[in-house]
Amino acid sequence: MDKFLLQQQVVKRLAEDLLQAEQAVRAAHETATHEENIAENKYDTLGLEAAYLVTGQVRRAEAIRQALANWRQFRPRPYDVRKGVQLGALVCLIDSDGKQQHLFLGPDGGSMKLVSGTQLVQVISSEAPLGRAILGKCEGDEVSIEVAPIQQQFEVLRVH
Repeated sequence: MDKFLLQQQVVKRLAEDLLQAEQAVRAAHETATHEENIAENKYDTLGLEAAYLVTGQVRRAEAIRQALANWRQFRPRPYDVRKGVQLGALVCLIDSDGKQQHLFLGPDGGSMKLVSGTQLVQVISSEAPLGRAILGKCEGDEVSIEVAPIQQQFEVLRVH
């Protein structure tokens, strides 16, 4: 798997998400400022609700814009066994059922799935519970996280 190509996929996906978020901001703004949505009485709140939506959409667009900037500046480094898993690592985990999963540890804007060859790769940030748990780990190390009331166990199979 090529980290640079994965990074490019993340940047492309974030750019698409930003475009959609900006379109949503424009649409919500048009709704909030449309003359038909001017409040006629204190119970007429459509314009106010649309203004709240604009605020939320602007925040979402700004978060995506920041994630996009971080990913564009990000330079994944080769795996250093002395440091263990660091930002930019490609990690293959295996759970207690023998199921493997591939992770790409990035700066933020995670929670997307990418395809590299025939492999599905989950992008996560170091702020995610699993991201925090694998930082500093090496091949063969055990990783444990608690999700709701369930304790999940993994082994770090490979790191690139």
